[in-house]
Amino acid sequence: MLSWFTFVLLGLATFRLTRLIVMDDITSFLRAPFHEVEEEEQEDGTIEEVLYIKGKGVQKFIGELLSCHWCTGVWSAAFIYVFYSMFPYMFFPVIAILAIAAVSSIIQSALTHLNG
Repeated sequence: MLSWFTFVLLGLATFRLTRLIVMDDITSFLRAPFHEVEEEEQEDGTIEEVLYIKGKGVQKFIGELLSCHWCTGVWSAAFIYVFYSMFPYMFFPVIAILAIAAVSSIIQSALTHLNG
């Protein structure tokens, strides 16, 4: 049985790992074989990035997975939970780093939102 502290820590680590995979620029090389991002001008003159999934079959499946934070979140949670369960002392530092980074990310987003 997980303590509340461990549950929250695993949740924060899952959030950060998911965001790292799905959204962060540093991992764009992982998504590049499956995604194509194009800039399109909107009617009001703003430029918007539009994501297109490449390929068919497995390539399309992986592209869909990597574009969906809900989908990737499930797999990230499974990965983190399984490795924590199997190798708790070895994997805890990774979980702690991801959780700390998640808290930092949440604080930064909140401050950015408040400062408009």
